[in-house]
Amino acid sequence: MRTRKQLLVLVASQPEEKNMESSRNKKKNSSEDCVICLDQIQDEKTLPCRHSFCSRCIDQVFRVKPACPICNTYHGAYTGTQPRGTMAVTRGSQRLPGYEHCGCIIIQYTFPGGIQGPEHPNPGVGYSGTFREAYLPACSEGEEVVRLLRKAFDRRLIFTIGQSATTGCNNVITWNDIHHKTSKSGGPQCFGYPDPAYLFRVREELRLQGVTEDN
Repeated sequence: MRTRKQLLVLVASQPEEKNMESSRNKKKNSSEDCVICLDQIQDEKTLPCRHSFCSRCIDQVFRVKPACPICNTYHGAYTGTQPRGTMAVTRGSQRLPGYEHCGCIIIQYTFPGGIQGPEHPNPGVGYSGTFREAYLPACSEGEEVVRLLRKAFDRRLIFTIGQSATTGCNNVITWNDIHHKTSKSGGPQCFGYPDPAYLFRVREELRLQGVTEDN
């Protein structure tokens, strides 16, 4: 059983211990910590989006992808590893399910075979050519998306060389996280229409690659 003196000492020490714990938690969650190395920021560098990091940490991140690790805002153009090819855009009168008020935009991607460069998984190894066709509604949103896709294509972001998710084959040209509708119908399960949320999703995928109307 504690004496009255011991109880007074115990009570007096509790606020100090709580303050120390609060201080530790505050330091742990402090905005002064770099989210990349999880340590206190050294040689601080603040991006235009107002997020700060260790200069060395953010420089290393930007060598791979020039985007803020917190908000994913791009600071500079990001160039991908798409092989050489062409993107042709035409317009047709056929209506896509869910967009019966307008025609359609037809996108044709053509890639000849070639040899992988230093930016690819297996430099010096050959890859085969491919042809892909995709569709968009010829409405104002669809016209915006095709402009963004052209920008992404010019930045070599739509395709890459790697392993096919459908066939498992290596050293082939594959899609690169910007989804396309390669069928006019059949719904999302067939990569077609109707799919009311598709135009929103693809714009978001493009934004995450740094492709926007303003950039």
